[in-house]
Amino acid sequence: MTTATADPFAKFKAAQREVWSVFAPVEIATTIPAAKLVKFAQIASGQKMLDLACGTGVVAVTAALRGAKVSGLDLSPVLLERAHHNAATAGVEIDFTEGDAEALPYPDASFDVVLSQFGHIFAPRPAVVVKEMLRVLKRGGRIAFSTWPPDSFPGRMFGFIARQLPPAPGAEPPAPPPQWGDPNIIRERLGAAVTDLTFDRATLTMPSLSPRHFRAAQEKTIGPLTKLVDSLQNDPDKLAQVRAEFDAMARDVLDGNAAHLHFLMARATRA
Repeated sequence: MTTATADPFAKFKAAQREVWSVFAPVEIATTIPAAKLVKFAQIASGQKMLDLACGTGVVAVTAALRGAKVSGLDLSPVLLERAHHNAATAGVEIDFTEGDAEALPYPDASFDVVLSQFGHIFAPRPAVVVKEMLRVLKRGGRIAFSTWPPDSFPGRMFGFIARQLPPAPGAEPPAPPPQWGDPNIIRERLGAAVTDLTFDRATLTMPSLSPRHFRAAQEKTIGPLTKLVDSLQNDPDKLAQVRAEFDAMARDVLDGNAAHLHFLMARATRA
């Protein structure tokens, strides 16, 4: 496994651990998509399941309520605290662990199912996270995840943020998260290690009164956007420009006082 001292992305992951700590309020919007992913993954009672990059645990709790024996892992202790609260409120027992998706603290073939909702896509090295997800998955087990296609609003937003926040000089850039929303790239990354690769599409609906309301909420809860806004506090003209561009993108997905965000689900069987 990769160790923290040898990991070229250690600083990147430390930053991710901090910036995503503000994500918890978004759980209200990701709760229904969590149920869609759990159903798509065909979770059944008694299965051992890992919710990778579990955040506040909405997928983990949904699966546990179906009778699955669930573990959840995330980088953020703040989000895991909320996940513990959600599990306790629901009356289910889940083994939550703080950890790195690229160095999973589980033995080989530990799980019948490995899921990730908009989470593993932020691991900087797709080959490493795929290897780890498949390593802890039993042969014949299922891997399933939800991702943002490049042409979805979140996919465009993360590309927009990346253009505004160039990587540190000399640092290897992490893989762009929206690449995980391209079925062709998913096929390439999973390769011959899986069979029966299947896709489906769905929509996350987020109530929003106006583009500015939507942007204000995103600035408070989407870590990389929060970081971008903070970095521009001393450059009001640039900040105004960034916000205007964001509002223009948001208008494309706002209808009926809600943002409609399309996402992709993928499911496959471990060969």
